[in-house]
Amino acid sequence: MPCLNERETVGVCIRKAMVALKDAGIPGEVIVADNGSTDGSVELAQAEGARVVNIEQKGYGSALKGGILAARGRYVLMADSDDSYDFSHAPRFVQQLRTGSDLVMGNRFQGGIKDKAMPFLHRYLGNPVLSGIGRLFFGSPCGDFHCGMRGFRRDSFLQMDIRSTGMEFASEMVVKATLMRMKVSEVPRR
Repeated sequence: MPCLNERETVGVCIRKAMVALKDAGIPGEVIVADNGSTDGSVELAQAEGARVVNIEQKGYGSALKGGILAARGRYVLMADSDDSYDFSHAPRFVQQLRTGSDLVMGNRFQGGIKDKAMPFLHRYLGNPVLSGIGRLFFGSPCGDFHCGMRGFRRDSFLQMDIRSTGMEFASEMVVKATLMRMKVSEVPRR
């Protein structure tokens, strides 16, 4: 989970992730990749049992990459720490990874989008258009190119050699996985 001043939500996200792993019998850890929080997010995350890694280089992509590189597991599930994703779906991502997927994307357009999780223009114009462009130009199978909840094999991630440090990190991951002919699948939010 990337984090920058998410005190309001990081604790509940950690608890939900831990419950999802425990209920599914999946061994794992919750990592919070902190990008310079000053609001007590780090202390709260540690108190909730997450392993916090401090990422000095600023940017969403930098935080994600730092957290992923710190992960010890074979599979990594990433999701924002703003409580906009349902961590109870984590076992479905792991199941797809165990059956051979390299990258498993969430798809918020199949099964609903949480209230206030996506601004109106992003929901009805920006994301659908950009996802369509990704499918058209890169042959990506993803219906929600920018979903922040996704799972992947750690070794596949390392092969992608992602360089983006900002929000474009998410797009670069999908494009590279597609161009490298990795197995990409989706998990709808149903």
